[in-house]
Amino acid sequence: MSDLLTVFANNILPIFLAAGGGFLISKFLKVSPRPVSQITFYLFSPCLIFNLITGSKLGTDAILRMVGFTITVILTLGALAWLIGATLRLERQLLIAVVITTMFSNAGNFGLSLNFFAFGEGALAHASLYFVTMTILVFTLGVFVTSLGASGVKNSLSGLFRVPMVYTLVLALIFNALKWELPLPAERAVTLLGDAAIPTMMVLLGIQLEHAQWQGQTRALGLTNMMKLIVSPMLAYFFSFAFRLTGSALQAGVLEAAMPTAVLTTVLATEYEVEPSFVTTAVFTSTLLSPITVTPLLAYLGA
Repeated sequence: MSDLLTVFANNILPIFLAAGGGFLISKFLKVSPRPVSQITFYLFSPCLIFNLITGSKLGTDAILRMVGFTITVILTLGALAWLIGATLRLERQLLIAVVITTMFSNAGNFGLSLNFFAFGEGALAHASLYFVTMTILVFTLGVFVTSLGASGVKNSLSGLFRVPMVYTLVLALIFNALKWELPLPAERAVTLLGDAAIPTMMVLLGIQLEHAQWQGQTRALGLTNMMKLIVSPMLAYFFSFAFRLTGSALQAGVLEAAMPTAVLTTVLATEYEVEPSFVTTAVFTSTLLSPITVTPLLAYLGA
């Protein structure tokens, strides 16, 4: 029990403290979430992705299996959430909000540190690759799905190519393939900006919470939390056999999938104005509830 309390104090509590700072700033200084979201979306996040991809040190086989595993889990979750949400006749924007909050987990701040605490550096390397893959999907597939709430398929596809993360991905892969390195001043600038991404997302969460208004979307919120905290780790464990994940790779993959909704989804929801209040509530409630589901999962994976 004391170990789990330490996990909470070191991984979940900092999120609430940082978000609390954003909440107070928004309340007393009247800060709007949109400018913060735009800075994160167009500057900090591309630098974060570039650093994560170019810094990856896993072998080719491990990379391919974890990438395939991550994509399969996320796509399956999205398809199930869309199907169930459509069956419940959720309004279009709310349905899209449910899909993105179900698909993407807080695999960074929460997942990486929790993997290291529970299973050590071996699991951390695999968890980092899960996070990189998911982050790329957030800013490619996630952007496309979210933008459907405000535009048609054609405009969403064309809008995808205006997202800086797409070009960041291509550039980072080129650097890896050719073993290039950035000049030292550029490397330090990219590192500084990338390091600012996740703290800014925590602050953005608090700003969004201050603007959030509960709209009684109980069914949608219940669906998101159930899919994210219960269905997601079950699917991940099932797919781990198909991708031959064992040992630390299995532990990392399943635990990352079990994390609460990603704070990154608040960036998407704010940028494309797709139910940002609901998305922020989903992030908050899933994070608050996650110790209840993660505790027995940790015990099982560590057995």
